[in-house]
Amino acid sequence: MMQGKTRLILPDRSRVADLLGRALTERLTAVRKELPGRIYLTGGTVRDLLMGREPVDIDLTVEKRAWLWAERLSRMTGSTLVPLGREEDAARVVWAGRDIDFSSFREGAESIEQELTKRDITVNSMAISLDGLLGDGPGELASGPAEIIDPCGGLRDIRQRVIKVTSREAFRSDALRLLRVYRFAAVLDFSVDPATSALVAEQKGMISRVAAERVAHELDLIIGSARGHAVVSRMAGNGLLFELLPELRAGVGMEQPASHHLDVFEHSLDALFWMLKVQEQPGRYFLEFGDVMEDFLAAGRRRLQLRWAALLHDLGKPATVTIDEDRGGRITFYNHDREGARQVGEIARRLRWSGDDAAAVAALVGLHMRPFHLGNVQRQERLSLRACLRLIKKAGALLPGLFLLGMADALAGRGEGRPENIEREIDMLFTRIERVRREHVEPVRRHPPLLTGRDLIEVVGLEPGPVFRELLERVEDAQMEKKISTREQALSLVRACLEERKKGSRPGRKREFQDPEKNGNA
Repeated sequence: MMQGKTRLILPDRSRVADLLGRALTERLTAVRKELPGRIYLTGGTVRDLLMGREPVDIDLTVEKRAWLWAERLSRMTGSTLVPLGREEDAARVVWAGRDIDFSSFREGAESIEQELTKRDITVNSMAISLDGLLGDGPGELASGPAEIIDPCGGLRDIRQRVIKVTSREAFRSDALRLLRVYRFAAVLDFSVDPATSALVAEQKGMISRVAAERVAHELDLIIGSARGHAVVSRMAGNGLLFELLPELRAGVGMEQPASHHLDVFEHSLDALFWMLKVQEQPGRYFLEFGDVMEDFLAAGRRRLQLRWAALLHDLGKPATVTIDEDRGGRITFYNHDREGARQVGEIARRLRWSGDDAAAVAALVGLHMRPFHLGNVQRQERLSLRACLRLIKKAGALLPGLFLLGMADALAGRGEGRPENIEREIDMLFTRIERVRREHVEPVRRHPPLLTGRDLIEVVGLEPGPVFRELLERVEDAQMEKKISTREQALSLVRACLEERKKGSRPGRKREFQDPEKNGNA
């Protein structure tokens, strides 16, 4: 976390007018004629102005009837109206590329000062009155600093770069605030006040009351920030992290083999740290194909999915730990990748992740040992084309991400028993596999397949069934290995496979076609 103080920029009243803009100011003035009452610029908008940041959205607070304010503005501008919460008098107008949020005084507050004290953290509990702006019009607004209404000490806490709750009752109004403390610490690069951290530890159990989607959103913002590792570590320090992800607690204090210098949980945190580093400069770690990594990270939510995968990649170790007495008491975690993928699926359901996030993170965790297994093979002998093709097909579009995860995992394991130059080994392995993908996989997939299911029916005479997929994959594999290149060769291969399957069947057993190569190790 950044130390020191922040220089406050007290906004000029004309700066507030510029922020709102003439079009919004004129329409708010018109609404106010219908709905008299005071109106204030509040919350994160004021905080960002004070920190010299450009506010993206506009937060407005009125004494009452916030919904009507939003409805009138929406109707005037022909823009979208979105309700905010079921019990709060609050709504959002989406207009001209901005969210304009309206809320009424909360919890019986009778003044703006009382209303601000009922918010969550001090740096979000400041206001600027817009009465003069909307009363006289933008052309007649006086110059000079805008008056900051600050009953909770937000100005002081911005200077000190600290997140502090407004009161000991802050979390009882909305338990999601337990997480918002850390979200704002992450996105603002602030520390968390020790008394606030202690209060989180005391009241952390209340987080179970919060809807899963809201929790997931805050966690994504934390892990997706540039300070995700440090903030997640602080959440672990007072126990909030384990209230949300209890599966991680089992790794605390769990010893690992000599290739690791940290216990399972601390290693997972370190993997998240290194994932952030690798994402900053992928070309530093992948010398030939850094551009491939950049392209992968630029797509959708890949950066965030990889950060989650880094934090959760060893989730299955506590459930699979054994001591191999035959190998001198060696600690092993056989199949922890599969168990971890299963637990990721449970977390995804609990947090109501999207299908894409759930599938991507589970797949990355389930496959994260593959690069290391192939690295072991590569040290002994040249990696076979078939082994490369199997991984390319298994990982699919996640292939670059799998090696990004492998790199972060390797960097987080610095025990005396780690293989020498393992980071360079992972880079070279990806280079080899990416070349195979470009030379063997892409040329095949750019063209129509040699055979289709219709060919298997009309030419070979098969009835549709599960064997179709296996046969067509066998043809594609052979084509990628450059063993066949024509339709006639593909048909010959299919007939040979069927003959092999026929010879391998026995009375009383279901006949299945299997590729013996798919049953081995890497």
